[in-house]
Amino acid sequence: MDARELGLPMQVAAPEPVELPDAVTIWEVGPRDGLQNEKQAVPVEVKLEFLDRLADAGLSVLEATSFVRPEWVPQLADAAELLAGLQRVPGVRYPVLVPNARGLDRARESQVRDIAIFASATETFTRRNLNRGLDEQFGMFEPVVQRAVGEGLSVRGYVSMCFGDPWEGAVPVEQVVSVGKRLLEMGCDQLSLGDTIGVATPGHVSALLRGFVAAGIGVDRLAVHFHDTYGQALSNTYAALQLGVSTVDSSAGGLGGCPYAKSATGNLATEDLVWMLDGLGIKHGVDLGKLVATSAWMAEQLGRPSPSRVVKALSS
Repeated sequence: MDARELGLPMQVAAPEPVELPDAVTIWEVGPRDGLQNEKQAVPVEVKLEFLDRLADAGLSVLEATSFVRPEWVPQLADAAELLAGLQRVPGVRYPVLVPNARGLDRARESQVRDIAIFASATETFTRRNLNRGLDEQFGMFEPVVQRAVGEGLSVRGYVSMCFGDPWEGAVPVEQVVSVGKRLLEMGCDQLSLGDTIGVATPGHVSALLRGFVAAGIGVDRLAVHFHDTYGQALSNTYAALQLGVSTVDSSAGGLGGCPYAKSATGNLATEDLVWMLDGLGIKHGVDLGKLVATSAWMAEQLGRPSPSRVVKALSS
Protein backbone atom coordinates (compact mmCIF):
# COMPACT_ATOMS: atom_id res chain seq x y z
CA MET A 1 0.00 0.00 0.00
CA ASP A 2 1.55 3.33 -1.03
CA ALA A 3 0.79 6.91 -0.03
CA ARG A 4 -1.75 7.36 -2.80
CA GLU A 5 -3.68 4.25 -1.76
CA LEU A 6 -3.77 5.56 1.81
CA GLY A 7 -5.07 8.87 0.52
CA LEU A 8 -2.07 10.75 1.93
CA PRO A 9 -1.07 14.04 0.28
CA MET A 10 1.89 13.56 -2.03
CA GLN A 11 3.21 17.10 -1.53
CA VAL A 12 3.17 19.03 1.72
CA ALA A 13 4.96 22.30 2.44
CA ALA A 14 8.43 21.87 3.92
CA PRO A 15 8.87 22.72 7.59
CA GLU A 16 9.96 26.20 8.62
CA PRO A 17 13.09 25.39 10.63
CA VAL A 18 13.71 26.74 14.10
CA GLU A 19 16.90 26.35 16.06
CA LEU A 20 17.44 22.69 16.86
CA PRO A 21 17.09 21.79 20.54
CA ASP A 22 20.29 21.70 22.62
CA ALA A 23 19.23 18.42 24.19
CA VAL A 24 16.72 15.65 23.50
CA THR A 25 15.03 13.31 25.95
CA ILE A 26 14.96 9.80 24.53
CA TRP A 27 11.85 7.95 25.70
CA GLU A 28 12.99 4.34 25.45
CA VAL A 29 10.07 2.05 24.64
CA GLY A 30 11.98 -1.16 23.92
CA PRO A 31 11.08 -3.03 27.13
CA ARG A 32 7.35 -2.43 26.54
CA ASP A 33 6.51 -1.55 22.93
CA GLY A 34 9.60 -3.33 21.65
CA LEU A 35 8.88 -6.68 23.29
CA GLN A 36 5.07 -6.73 23.40
CA ASN A 37 4.71 -8.31 19.95
CA GLU A 38 7.26 -11.10 20.48
CA LYS A 39 5.61 -14.49 20.03
CA GLN A 40 8.10 -16.42 22.16
CA ALA A 41 7.86 -15.59 25.85
CA VAL A 42 10.84 -13.55 27.05
CA PRO A 43 11.80 -14.58 30.61
CA VAL A 44 11.34 -11.91 33.24
CA GLU A 45 15.02 -12.26 34.16
CA VAL A 46 15.98 -11.26 30.62
CA LYS A 47 13.61 -8.27 30.72
CA LEU A 48 15.10 -7.12 34.02
CA GLU A 49 18.63 -7.37 32.67
CA PHE A 50 17.51 -5.48 29.58
CA LEU A 51 16.22 -2.64 31.77
CA ASP A 52 19.39 -2.64 33.87
CA ARG A 53 21.60 -2.50 30.78
CA LEU A 54 19.58 0.33 29.25
CA ALA A 55 19.82 2.37 32.46
CA ASP A 56 23.57 1.73 32.58
CA ALA A 57 23.82 3.02 29.00
CA GLY A 58 22.46 6.37 30.21
CA LEU A 59 18.82 6.26 29.16
CA SER A 60 16.77 8.23 31.67
CA VAL A 61 13.24 7.15 30.66
CA LEU A 62 12.54 3.43 30.31
CA GLU A 63 8.97 2.39 29.58
CA ALA A 64 9.06 -0.79 31.58
CA THR A 65 5.86 -2.72 30.88
CA SER A 66 2.07 -2.53 30.62
CA PHE A 67 -0.76 -3.58 32.90
CA VAL A 68 -3.01 -4.99 30.22
CA ARG A 69 -5.05 -8.17 30.41
CA PRO A 70 -2.75 -11.16 29.75
CA GLU A 71 -4.95 -12.49 26.92
CA TRP A 72 -4.51 -9.18 25.07
CA VAL A 73 -0.71 -9.00 25.29
CA PRO A 74 0.62 -12.29 26.72
CA GLN A 75 4.23 -11.08 26.56
CA LEU A 76 3.53 -8.51 29.29
CA ALA A 77 1.57 -10.77 31.63
CA ASP A 78 4.50 -10.66 34.07
CA ALA A 79 4.22 -6.90 34.70
CA ALA A 80 3.79 -7.13 38.47
CA GLU A 81 6.59 -9.69 38.81
CA LEU A 82 8.90 -7.55 36.70
CA LEU A 83 8.29 -4.40 38.72
CA ALA A 84 8.72 -6.31 41.98
CA GLY A 85 12.16 -7.43 40.81
CA LEU A 86 13.23 -4.13 39.28
CA GLN A 87 16.17 -2.36 40.90
CA ARG A 88 15.25 1.25 40.17
CA VAL A 89 18.19 3.49 39.35
CA PRO A 90 18.06 6.99 40.89
CA GLY A 91 17.25 9.58 38.26
CA VAL A 92 15.67 7.05 35.88
CA ARG A 93 11.93 7.07 35.24
CA TYR A 94 10.09 3.79 34.64
CA PRO A 95 6.67 4.65 33.14
CA VAL A 96 4.05 1.94 32.69
CA LEU A 97 1.16 1.78 30.24
CA VAL A 98 -2.26 1.36 31.85
CA PRO A 99 -5.47 0.76 29.85
CA ASN A 100 -8.08 1.40 32.52
CA ALA A 101 -8.85 1.88 36.22
CA ARG A 102 -7.88 -1.70 37.09
CA GLY A 103 -4.55 -1.18 35.36
CA LEU A 104 -3.99 1.93 37.46
CA ASP A 105 -4.78 -0.04 40.62
CA ARG A 106 -2.14 -2.61 39.71
CA ALA A 107 0.38 0.08 38.80
CA ARG A 108 -0.08 1.81 42.16
CA GLU A 109 0.36 -1.52 43.95
CA SER A 110 3.73 -1.75 42.18
CA GLN A 111 4.81 1.73 43.31
CA VAL A 112 4.67 3.20 39.81
CA ARG A 113 5.06 7.00 39.59
CA ASP A 114 4.64 7.52 35.83
CA ILE A 115 1.84 6.11 33.71
CA ALA A 116 0.72 6.35 30.11
CA ILE A 117 -2.63 5.84 28.43
CA PHE A 118 -3.09 4.75 24.82
CA ALA A 119 -5.69 6.57 22.73
CA SER A 120 -6.39 6.53 19.01
CA ALA A 121 -7.05 9.23 16.45
CA THR A 122 -9.34 6.99 14.36
CA GLU A 123 -12.66 5.26 14.94
CA THR A 124 -11.70 1.87 13.50
CA PHE A 125 -8.50 1.45 15.44
CA THR A 126 -10.18 2.58 18.66
CA ARG A 127 -12.80 -0.14 18.23
CA ARG A 128 -10.21 -2.80 17.39
CA ASN A 129 -7.85 -1.79 20.19
CA LEU A 130 -10.24 -0.65 22.95
CA ASN A 131 -13.62 -2.01 21.84
CA ARG A 132 -14.97 1.53 22.06
CA GLY A 133 -15.78 4.36 19.66
CA LEU A 134 -13.57 7.38 19.09
CA ASP A 135 -15.53 9.56 21.50
CA GLU A 136 -16.24 6.73 23.94
CA GLN A 137 -12.53 6.20 24.65
CA PHE A 138 -12.39 9.45 26.62
CA GLY A 139 -14.97 8.19 29.08
CA MET A 140 -12.64 5.30 29.89
CA PHE A 141 -9.53 7.48 30.23
CA GLU A 142 -10.91 10.45 32.16
CA PRO A 143 -11.32 8.82 35.61
CA VAL A 144 -7.92 7.14 35.24
CA VAL A 145 -6.15 10.39 34.38
CA GLN A 146 -7.95 12.44 37.01
CA ARG A 147 -7.19 9.95 39.75
CA ALA A 148 -3.56 9.59 38.68
CA VAL A 149 -3.04 13.34 38.62
CA GLY A 150 -4.76 13.66 41.98
CA GLU A 151 -2.32 11.13 43.41
CA GLY A 152 0.68 13.01 42.07
CA LEU A 153 1.52 10.78 39.12
CA SER A 154 2.69 12.07 35.76
CA VAL A 155 0.52 10.96 32.84
CA ARG A 156 1.49 10.64 29.21
CA GLY A 157 -1.10 10.31 26.47
CA TYR A 158 -0.25 8.25 23.41
CA VAL A 159 -2.19 9.05 20.26
CA SER A 160 -1.93 6.28 17.68
CA MET A 161 -2.71 6.42 13.93
CA CYS A 162 -1.80 10.10 13.70
CA PHE A 163 -0.81 10.02 10.02
CA GLY A 164 -2.51 7.06 8.40
CA ASP A 165 -4.82 4.21 9.32
CA PRO A 166 -4.82 0.88 7.40
CA TRP A 167 -8.62 0.81 7.41
CA GLU A 168 -9.49 4.50 7.05
CA GLY A 169 -6.56 5.90 5.07
CA ALA A 170 -5.28 9.42 5.68
CA VAL A 171 -6.16 10.95 9.04
CA PRO A 172 -7.12 14.66 9.00
CA VAL A 173 -4.81 16.89 11.01
CA GLU A 174 -7.75 18.51 12.79
CA GLN A 175 -8.99 15.08 13.93
CA VAL A 176 -5.64 14.24 15.52
CA VAL A 177 -5.40 17.68 17.12
CA SER A 178 -8.90 17.31 18.56
CA VAL A 179 -8.05 13.98 20.20
CA GLY A 180 -4.75 15.28 21.55
CA LYS A 181 -6.28 18.46 22.92
CA ARG A 182 -8.92 16.51 24.83
CA LEU A 183 -6.22 14.35 26.43
CA LEU A 184 -4.24 17.40 27.52
CA GLU A 185 -7.36 19.10 28.90
CA MET A 186 -8.08 15.87 30.78
CA GLY A 187 -4.76 16.20 32.61
CA CYS A 188 -2.08 14.51 30.51
CA ASP A 189 1.33 16.14 30.85
CA GLN A 190 2.55 15.16 27.40
CA LEU A 191 1.31 13.75 24.11
CA SER A 192 3.24 11.19 22.08
CA LEU A 193 2.14 11.41 18.44
CA GLY A 194 2.39 7.97 16.88
CA ASP A 195 2.93 7.01 13.26
CA THR A 196 1.70 3.53 14.07
CA ILE A 197 2.02 2.04 10.58
CA GLY A 198 5.01 4.12 9.50
CA VAL A 199 3.48 5.99 6.55
CA ALA A 200 4.38 9.57 7.53
CA THR A 201 6.86 11.76 5.68
CA PRO A 202 8.57 14.94 6.94
CA GLY A 203 5.94 17.13 5.32
CA HIS A 204 3.15 15.31 7.11
CA VAL A 205 5.02 15.64 10.39
CA SER A 206 5.42 19.37 9.85
CA ALA A 207 1.73 19.79 9.01
CA LEU A 208 0.59 17.96 12.14
CA LEU A 209 2.93 19.83 14.48
CA ARG A 210 1.83 23.12 12.97
CA GLY A 211 -1.75 22.07 13.55
CA PHE A 212 -1.11 21.60 17.26
CA VAL A 213 0.70 24.92 17.52
CA ALA A 214 -2.19 26.66 15.73
CA ALA A 215 -4.51 25.15 18.35
CA GLY A 216 -2.46 26.74 21.12
CA ILE A 217 -0.49 23.64 22.12
CA GLY A 218 3.26 24.17 22.42
CA VAL A 219 5.76 21.68 21.04
CA ASP A 220 7.21 21.39 24.55
CA ARG A 221 4.17 19.22 25.35
CA LEU A 222 4.61 16.98 22.30
CA ALA A 223 6.74 13.91 21.64
CA VAL A 224 7.03 11.90 18.44
CA HIS A 225 6.87 8.14 17.96
CA PHE A 226 7.81 6.80 14.53
CA HIS A 227 7.81 3.36 12.98
CA ASP A 228 10.19 2.66 10.14
CA THR A 229 7.95 0.79 7.69
CA TYR A 230 8.97 2.98 4.73
CA GLY A 231 12.40 3.98 6.05
CA GLN A 232 11.22 7.45 7.05
CA ALA A 233 11.58 7.34 10.84
CA LEU A 234 14.86 9.29 11.06
CA SER A 235 13.78 11.83 8.44
CA ASN A 236 10.51 12.35 10.28
CA THR A 237 12.37 12.78 13.57
CA TYR A 238 14.63 15.42 12.04
CA ALA A 239 11.58 17.30 10.77
CA ALA A 240 10.14 17.27 14.29
CA LEU A 241 13.44 18.48 15.78
CA GLN A 242 13.45 21.35 13.27
CA LEU A 243 10.15 22.51 14.70
CA GLY A 244 11.35 22.34 18.30
CA VAL A 245 10.25 18.91 19.52
CA SER A 246 12.71 17.67 22.16
CA THR A 247 11.26 14.31 23.26
CA VAL A 248 11.60 11.36 20.89
CA ASP A 249 10.39 7.81 21.40
CA SER A 250 12.63 5.00 20.20
CA SER A 251 13.33 1.35 20.83
CA ALA A 252 16.73 -0.22 21.47
CA GLY A 253 17.71 -2.31 18.48
CA GLY A 254 14.63 -1.20 16.53
CA LEU A 255 12.42 -3.74 18.30
CA GLY A 256 8.67 -3.45 18.09
CA GLY A 257 5.42 -3.48 16.25
CA CYS A 258 1.78 -3.31 17.22
CA PRO A 259 -0.36 -6.37 18.02
CA TYR A 260 -3.48 -4.59 16.74
CA ALA A 261 -2.07 -3.27 13.43
CA LYS A 262 -0.42 -5.96 11.33
CA SER A 263 1.21 -3.45 8.99
CA ALA A 264 3.16 -1.84 11.85
CA THR A 265 6.85 -2.70 11.78
CA GLY A 266 9.69 -1.89 14.13
CA ASN A 267 10.15 1.37 15.98
CA LEU A 268 12.85 3.89 15.26
CA ALA A 269 16.03 2.29 16.61
CA THR A 270 17.51 4.14 19.56
CA GLU A 271 21.04 3.58 18.22
CA ASP A 272 20.15 5.14 14.87
CA LEU A 273 18.61 8.10 16.69
CA VAL A 274 21.68 8.55 18.90
CA TRP A 275 24.00 8.43 15.88
CA MET A 276 22.01 11.23 14.23
CA LEU A 277 21.84 13.32 17.40
CA ASP A 278 25.61 13.00 17.81
CA GLY A 279 26.07 14.24 14.27
CA LEU A 280 23.85 17.24 15.00
CA GLY A 281 25.63 18.07 18.25
CA ILE A 282 22.47 17.49 20.30
CA LYS A 283 22.95 16.21 23.84
CA HIS A 284 21.18 13.00 24.90
CA GLY A 285 23.20 11.41 27.69
CA VAL A 286 23.50 7.94 26.13
CA ASP A 287 26.67 5.85 25.83
CA LEU A 288 26.35 4.50 22.29
CA GLY A 289 28.84 1.66 22.82
CA LYS A 290 26.95 0.31 25.83
CA LEU A 291 23.66 0.68 24.01
CA VAL A 292 24.88 -1.22 20.94
CA ALA A 293 26.22 -3.98 23.18
CA THR A 294 22.83 -4.16 24.93
CA SER A 295 20.90 -4.48 21.67
CA ALA A 296 23.33 -7.07 20.31
CA TRP A 297 22.84 -9.04 23.53
CA MET A 298 19.05 -8.78 23.29
CA ALA A 299 19.16 -9.90 19.67
CA GLU A 300 20.92 -13.04 20.85
CA GLN A 301 18.19 -13.63 23.44
CA LEU A 302 15.54 -13.31 20.72
CA GLY A 303 17.45 -15.46 18.24
CA ARG A 304 17.63 -12.98 15.37
CA PRO A 305 19.75 -10.01 14.30
CA SER A 306 18.86 -6.47 15.24
CA PRO A 307 17.26 -4.42 12.45
CA SER A 308 19.14 -1.31 13.61
CA ARG A 309 21.65 -0.19 10.99
CA VAL A 310 23.95 1.28 13.63
CA VAL A 311 23.89 -1.94 15.67
CA LYS A 312 24.79 -3.89 12.53
CA ALA A 313 27.60 -1.50 11.66
CA LEU A 314 29.16 -1.30 15.11
CA SER A 315 28.74 -4.89 16.29
CA SER A 316 29.89 -6.70 13.13
